[in-house]
Amino acid sequence: MDKLRILLVDDDEDDRQFFADALEGIELNTELRQLENGKSCMEYLIQETENPPDLVFLDLNMPIMNGFECLEAIRRTPHLKDILVAIYSTSSAERDIEETFEKGANIYIKKPSSFSELKKSLKQVVKINWAYHLNDFKKENFLLKI
Repeated sequence: MDKLRILLVDDDEDDRQFFADALEGIELNTELRQLENGKSCMEYLIQETENPPDLVFLDLNMPIMNGFECLEAIRRTPHLKDILVAIYSTSSAERDIEETFEKGANIYIKKPSSFSELKKSLKQVVKINWAYHLNDFKKENFLLKI
């Protein structure tokens, strides 16, 4: 199987390291790239036409271009509009969940506080049968429950 290309966009260096360590710990064939804000994410995605990521984990609260703006930009860009986007945020505010759902995110993950919960979340998201998930896409399936 090819490597699953994952892009993590998060301005918090500790959170990025926590994510990278957890991803390494689930022993799946993945390749992780990390960026610090939505602007660098869009610049990367626009130029990376050969091997775009299979899945983008997007934090909401970032400087320069936040996750909401980045999600909108991804969905507006023709060659990126179908890319899988997982919102990865500390926010569990209903309005944030609702807004990212309406803007076209594929799944919403509240950042877990423990390493084992993060590994469990990542394993679940990476192993989702996305073809099925997208065909049966409902708001009830949007918020990842661990």
